[in-house]
Amino acid sequence: MLQAVIVDDEIKALQSLTWELTNFSDEINVIASFTNPNEALLYLEKNTPDCLFLDIEMPTMDGFQFIKKLTNKNFPVVITTAYNQYALKAIKSQALDYLLKPIDTDDLEETIVKIKKFNSKNFSVEKLEMALLNYNSRSIHKRITLNTDGKLLFLESDEILYAESDGNYSTIFLTDGQKIVLTKKLKEVNELLPADSFFRIHNSYIINLNKIKEFLKTDGYVVLKSNHKIPVSRQKKSDFLDML
Repeated sequence: MLQAVIVDDEIKALQSLTWELTNFSDEINVIASFTNPNEALLYLEKNTPDCLFLDIEMPTMDGFQFIKKLTNKNFPVVITTAYNQYALKAIKSQALDYLLKPIDTDDLEETIVKIKKFNSKNFSVEKLEMALLNYNSRSIHKRITLNTDGKLLFLESDEILYAESDGNYSTIFLTDGQKIVLTKKLKEVNELLPADSFFRIHNSYIINLNKIKEFLKTDGYVVLKSNHKIPVSRQKKSDFLDML
């Protein structure tokens, strides 16, 4: 079933279109609707529906301005309007289709076919990424998900030795010798790692507690099973010892 979003500044028109879409077709589910285009833009920054039904004539921002402001364009847009003079401009604005109000059932069915064809040809990377992330979040044995270099990496905790800060970047060091550079600060990396097995032992380092081989109390270092030597900051020493 197609997951649709509707944007129309008139509440009655929005309710009418919702009714038409859900009653004329059993292939559309309206997951969100907005009378305020700015609220709709915020929603679409984080959500990717299968299609967007967008009114053209809105007082604060018309439909064409709305399309230009979309940062997430991984879904087809269907223009809804009571005036057919917008048809050509709708096509030029890269809208998939336009529907004249009140919506005709045959026109809606044709539009649904176009939406399905569009989505089958444009199965977005974002949707695949979201599906993978959802799968991992539902898994009993969750893995650590890293988004880097145009791909998602799913790692077991045991594969990670430690992470090192380099300003706005961080490097993850793996047990097999690989290094993964992330465009994230160490604080952000720390939030991705399970707190029961990783500890920020220094402003510049997070270590996997299960990889510690030695703690050199006098020197204030830990030695990992890989023989990497990581400093322990004085401020973190007490908390670190409590973790062991």
